[in-house]
Amino acid sequence: MSKTVLVAGGAGFIGSHLCDALLAEENKVICIDNLVTGSRKNIEHNLKNSNFSFYFSDISEPLSLRDKIDEIYNLASPASPIDFSKIPLKILNANSIGSENLLELAKKNNAKYLFASTSEVYGNPLEHPQKETYFGNVNCNGVRSCYDESKRLGETLCFIYRNYFGVDAKIARIFNTYGARMRENDGRVTPNFIMQALKNKPLTIYGTGNQTRSFCYVSDLVKGLILLMNSRFSGPMNLGNPQEITIAEFAKKVIELSKSSSKLELNPLPKDDPMKRKPDISQAMEKLKWEPVIQLEEGLIKTIDYFKSI
Repeated sequence: MSKTVLVAGGAGFIGSHLCDALLAEENKVICIDNLVTGSRKNIEHNLKNSNFSFYFSDISEPLSLRDKIDEIYNLASPASPIDFSKIPLKILNANSIGSENLLELAKKNNAKYLFASTSEVYGNPLEHPQKETYFGNVNCNGVRSCYDESKRLGETLCFIYRNYFGVDAKIARIFNTYGARMRENDGRVTPNFIMQALKNKPLTIYGTGNQTRSFCYVSDLVKGLILLMNSRFSGPMNLGNPQEITIAEFAKKVIELSKSSSKLELNPLPKDDPMKRKPDISQAMEKLKWEPVIQLEEGLIKTIDYFKSI
């Protein structure tokens, strides 16, 4: 049965892939985006689809929609470290005022709501891998705090609206995700390395390169989000790929797959940059029957091909 689904941040990297998946299931999709980090190019192919509508709007401002909404996915927040020092208030407002506005809309429509939280709520973790029960190790005064702390506040708002107002509010904690439609100048490690490799420039590694990450391909992540929305579970639920790799190994893999002549270049590690990041996804595996299926090499080849084409 088709639903009317609002995707806030639907012109962004993950949001646009989510719109595609929801349209493929023959839902009506309303995309809201202020295009601060999203792009019309990401949704251009859907603009002629009668089941798709786009509103240029900021969720931090009052929302007025005539449609009856069944589900709301809130992915409306800049998420790249390069944005943290440039637009900290926009990030803070998106995850606080914006989240409350969308939760009010969910309450009004008796709609299900899913908040795209982040592994950043764990900060520089002292627990490894990170389980949803871990409270985190976050610097509330650091340059990353506009994102880390506002996502933690967004989770608190979900808790309040679920427990005091009966809203079916769900929380997904998203770990590093990559794929087509990431911004060229996004500042995150995957587009940085790929663009440098394609230009045969040095791959800039911050720190020793021994810090670890785990990378989830975007199609896997989107499936997890939809499964969580359609489940009876509220979370928080980790969604990510538990296959851990050092940044130095990841850089060498990008160089190999892009057939680049690039070398590695070490730079000082930014303040509060996590040394380890790996999700414990046992809850998602048990309750959603979900786990990533796209292997890193396969996903990187697809992503490199995308960056070659733009």
